[in-house]
This record gives sequence, C-alpha cells and structure tokens, in this order.
Amino acid sequence: MTPRDPAQPRLGSVVINVVDIERLKEFWTALLDVGVRQEFAGAFLWLEPQREGSISVALQKVDNPTEGRNRLHLDFGVGDLEAATERVKGLGGSLIEEHTIDGFTWRVMADPEGNEFCIAPG
Repeated sequence: MTPRDPAQPRLGSVVINVVDIERLKEFWTALLDVGVRQEFAGAFLWLEPQREGSISVALQKVDNPTEGRNRLHLDFGVGDLEAATERVKGLGGSLIEEHTIDGFTWRVMADPEGNEFCIAPG
C-alpha cells in the first residue's frame, strides 16, 4: 500500500444546513442512535459516526431553510422499510414519496425542516 498523500481529501462527514439546530440535533441523534461528537456554540455540530471509521452527519445552523429540491441527500439502508418509515414519522419527520424500479423500493423522507433523505432495504 502506498503512503497516503497528505493533500488527498478524505470524506469525514455529510453536512446538513438547518435553521433550528437543537430540534434537528434531537431528530438526527434519535434516528441514527448516536451522540454528539463535537459542538460549537449552537452553530455547528458533528454527530458520532454509527461505526468506527465511518463518515458522520454534521449540522450547520443557517438563517434560512433551503428552497426547492435538495441537491444533496443521504441514503440509509434499513432492515424493515415500514418500521423505519414509522420511526421517522414518529420523530417528527415525514414521508415525501415512494419509488419502485425493477422490484427495488425506496422512500424519500424528510426531517422536521424538510431536509430530504432516502431509506431503502439494505
């Protein structure tokens, strides 16, 4: 294995822009069953990764919500699509739409501020 180039970027987290960082911190920590790794003055925080060495979700406080369709979203594999859908809804999220292609079904969900993410069997 060749030594790592110190200028090579490494993906560490996926950042979600949020208006109410406290509300979204509660949603995402409960949904992913993780804690907060680091937080800066209610303006930015990183959640713990679900597994050692994996990427994490981060939240960044912004003044205005994202308008229109999100250009970036998270995909999550779940063992039970129905149970995961109800969990998201029970935490204050919502089901946006469902898609099926060649027998593969996934659902577009949203957190309480409308940030979209997908859940699918896997």
